[in-house]
Amino acid sequence: MPENKIKECRLKAGYSQVELARRAGMGSTNLNAIENGRLKAWPKVKRKLARVLKVTEAELFPEAITNDNDR
Repeated sequence: MPENKIKECRLKAGYSQVELARRAGMGSTNLNAIENGRLKAWPKVKRKLARVLKVTEAELFPEAITNDNDR
């Protein structure tokens, strides 16, 4: 199960995976893998996705907040 809200935010913004990937400057295959929890997003990718979707990184990747608090 993915620990991000990319799909939720993407659908709310009205983007397909291909369109979001294009706007974020990445491949749709990688976006699909990140969205479905098969690949971890690099910080730069998190920033780009959040910017395009007009949300914060914390909103898009809430697990990052939880994991940082565990340290």
